Amino acid sequence: MAVAAAAAAAGPAGAGGGRAQRSGLLEVLVRDRWHKVLVNLSEDALVLSCEEGSAAYNGIGTATNGSFCRGAGSGHPGAGGAQPPDSPAGVRTAFTDLPEQVPEAISNQKRGVKVLKQELGGLGISIKGGKENKMPILISKIFKGLAADQTQALYVGDAILSVNGADLRDATHDEAVQALKRAGKEVLLEVAGPNLSQRTTRLGKGNHRCSLPGHQEGQMKYMREATPYVKKGSPVSEIGWETPPPESPRLGGGSSDPLSSQSFSFHRDRKSIPLKMCYVTRSMALADPENRQLEIHSPDAKHTVILRSKDSATAQAWFSAIHSNVSDLLPRVIAEVREQLGKTGIAGSQEVRHLGWLAEKVPGESEKQWKPALVVLTEKDLLIYDSMPRRKEAWFSPVHSYPLLATRLVHSGPGKGSPQAGVDLSFATRTGTRQGIETHLFRAEISRDLSHWTRSIVQGCHNSAELISEITTACTYKNQECRLTIHYENGFSLTTEPQEGAFPKTIIQSPYEKLKMSSDDGIRMLYLDFGGKDGEFQLDLHSCPKPIVFIIHSFLSAKITRLGLVA
Repeated sequence: MAVAAAAAAAGPAGAGGGRAQRSGLLEVLVRDRWHKVLVNLSEDALVLSCEEGSAAYNGIGTATNGSFCRGAGSGHPGAGGAQPPDSPAGVRTAFTDLPEQVPEAISNQKRGVKVLKQELGGLGISIKGGKENKMPILISKIFKGLAADQTQALYVGDAILSVNGADLRDATHDEAVQALKRAGKEVLLEVAGPNLSQRTTRLGKGNHRCSLPGHQEGQMKYMREATPYVKKGSPVSEIGWETPPPESPRLGGGSSDPLSSQSFSFHRDRKSIPLKMCYVTRSMALADPENRQLEIHSPDAKHTVILRSKDSATAQAWFSAIHSNVSDLLPRVIAEVREQLGKTGIAGSQEVRHLGWLAEKVPGESEKQWKPALVVLTEKDLLIYDSMPRRKEAWFSPVHSYPLLATRLVHSGPGKGSPQAGVDLSFATRTGTRQGIETHLFRAEISRDLSHWTRSIVQGCHNSAELISEITTACTYKNQECRLTIHYENGFSLTTEPQEGAFPKTIIQSPYEKLKMSSDDGIRMLYLDFGGKDGEFQLDLHSCPKPIVFIIHSFLSAKITRLGLVA
C-alpha cells in the first residue's frame, strides 16, 4: 500500500455553499519523508500541489539531453532522417520525421493521453526498454492509422510512466506488455515527452538534419530524455491512489466516459483525490503522538494519504472539514448504489438503507489495532466489506453477512484508541450464529456518526423483525420431532411434525407475556419457561441455539419499542 502523508503549515479556511472549503500548506509523507505541499479542499475533491519554484526538482523544463546527432547525416537533406529498410511505410519510428513534430509546449512535460483500443491492432504501438535493460518503457513505434496514432498526442520516444495509474517506472519489459494488454478498452497513459529542441541539430550553414547512426544510440538518447521524469518525480507524483480499470463500472454507471473523472491529474504535479467514498480517520496507519495527523484511505482500501499539520487544532480543523464533505456525498453514493443494484438489492429485495466507513477492532491484536471496514445496512442484513465494491457482483460477496434479526447492539466501555481522548465513540454488535456469538467492535470518527450508526442498527433490527415477522426451526421435545415457531405478533407455538398426512398437534401456544424465563446451554439446548403446569420446555435444536435466542430478543425489543417503552 502506497502511503503518503501531509502536514499543514498555514490553512486559512473558507466556506462556499453548504460544504467546507479550505486551502493551506501541509506536509505529505512520501517514502518515509515529509514534504510540504499546497492542499486545496473543494466540495468533492482534495487537491495536493507542489509548491511554486520546485520545477527543477521535479525535472520539469530542465532536461538537458545530448546532441541528436554526432556526425554527418545519413538521411537526405531536409528529410529529417532516413527510414531503416525494415521499417514499413505505415510505421512511425525514431528514424522518421514525425517524432520531430512534438509541440514545443509539451516536449518536456508529463501528459495524460487517453487511447481507445481497436478490435484489430490494439493500441497500435511497440515498446522497448524495461528495468532489465536499465531503461524506462519507451514507445519505439507508432503504427499509422491505429489507436495511438489517432490520438495525435503520442510520439516515438515518449516514456510510458503509468498505465491507468499503475506505475511502470520500475517495470520490466514483460510487466509493461502485460499491463498494456490488461488495461481494457479505454487506456489512460501517463507519458513523458522528449525535448524537441534537442532532437535535431543544424550542420554548418544549411538546414540539413541527421538522424542517429544506430538504433542503440537512439535508445540511449530517449533514455536520457525520459530520465528526469523517471528519477526526479515530485513527491506529489509518487502518491499512489486507486484507479479502477475502465472495464470496472463506477457507481451509478451514468458516465459514458469512465476516464473523465480519473482520481489523479498530471498537470503541474498535482494529485486530485475524489472524496466520494474515501475514509477519513486519524491515527490508524501511522502513530500520531502529537495528534497532528489525519488520514485519507482510498475506496479500494489500497492507498492511504496521511496529512500532518503544524498543530493539533489545525489538524482537527482540516479533519472536520474533509470529513464533513465526505459525509455530504454519502446520500449521492447510496442513491448510485441502489441504482446499480436495481430492484433485487444486494440479496433479493434488500434495499441499502445506510453505508459508510468505520474503524473495526482487529481481533486478537493490541488495543490500538484497528482497520477500515465498510459497513452496509440493508432491510434485513448487516454487511461488512474490506473495500468499496465496484462491480455489481462484488456486492454479493461481503466479508461478513449477519441477519439484523439475530443481531443486537452493545455499547462498549470508554473508547480505548478513540480519535478524541476521553470520548467514547465505539460500539459493538453481537450476532447469534450457528457457530456461537460473533462480536465486532467498531469506532466512529465523530459523535454524530456514532449516534447515526447506533440508531440505524437498532431501527434496522426492529424493522427487520416486523418485516420477517415469523421464523420456524426444527427441534426435539421429549424424544418427539417438533417444530418451534416464533411469531412477531403471536408469540410461541410448539407443534409436532405431521406424519402420514396427519395434521400437526399443538403442544403449546403462548404469547410473549407468559414467558417467565429463557436460557440455553450454548451448544444445542433451548429452555423456555411459560410458568404453566408443564414447567420448563427443554428443546433440542440440533445446533447452536444462539440465533433463536437473539431472534427472541429482537422480537421482544421491537414490540417494547413499538409500545413506546425503553428496551
